[in-house]
Amino acid sequence: MLVIYGEITIDPAARDQLIAAAVAMQKASQTEAGCHRYVFAADLERDDLFHVSEHWESQAALDAHFATPHMAAFQAALGGNVKRSTLKKYEASGDGTF
Repeated sequence: MLVIYGEITIDPAARDQLIAAAVAMQKASQTEAGCHRYVFAADLERDDLFHVSEHWESQAALDAHFATPHMAAFQAALGGNVKRSTLKKYEASGDGTF
């Protein structure tokens, strides 16, 4: 399983627009084959920061995700409103339960 964790720092003036885009992206991504988790979370202390957490069955599922129309729409919605973004990919073993 692949685990993606990321942070997106945005222009706070575009926060509502980007929340709407993130909700649409989250809902569409959660229906994809091989997606076990896809969640955006607004930071509780900063209006300009969002966290993203993803769990994918395989690299092939993640690659297919990058080619979806909703990924293209999300990228377009972000436009020039992203100040910084970081994503890290990890390989995990086990069934994902704690």
